[in-house]
Amino acid sequence: MSENIHPEFGRMLGRDAKEAQLKQRGHVFWLYGLSGSGKSTLANALERELTKKGYIIKLLDGDNIRSRLNSDLGFSDADRSENIRRIAEVARLFLEAGIIVFTSFITPKRGLRAAAIEIIGEGNITPIYVEASFETCAQRDIKGLYAKAAAGGVQDFTGKDSSFEAPEIADSDWTVKTDNQSEDESLRELLEKVSPIISLPNL
Repeated sequence: MSENIHPEFGRMLGRDAKEAQLKQRGHVFWLYGLSGSGKSTLANALERELTKKGYIIKLLDGDNIRSRLNSDLGFSDADRSENIRRIAEVARLFLEAGIIVFTSFITPKRGLRAAAIEIIGEGNITPIYVEASFETCAQRDIKGLYAKAAAGGVQDFTGKDSSFEAPEIADSDWTVKTDNQSEDESLRELLEKVSPIISLPNL
């Protein structure tokens, strides 16, 4: 860090005060999985359901972020790492304001997820693996990416050219299996787990 930079974090109003004002507990829920697994669909559904209940939510979506903030990045290992670093820092800023954050990023490597946890802070982030097989996602092919990848039109495609690392047994990540349950079932499952984390006691 440059000797001419002097952070002012200590003098700012703390996160506890922001959470008390918003009547919620800030937290980051990091949804990850293959393209087409249902990450964005579930994140959008969670945002809508929790907003109805009065919670303040910020949704950070992979395609949206790459179209603006991270439009300068490609899909090399170095660029994927920088993509996650930037969005984790953005998520942390919202967290410090007491806001509940849902992210939707493929985040294919365990190292990338570990980096996000380190930035945001263990205990402030819950990784959620939205699990669906490559075959199921290819059948859905909502964005047409799997067809393009099969034709050689997408380089470094996760699950085909670039590997995806599922969580290990020792990881504390939640897993939602969208292969064998409906969107409503997955949504209800997540709402039951999310609600106790974001609710302030005695409210």
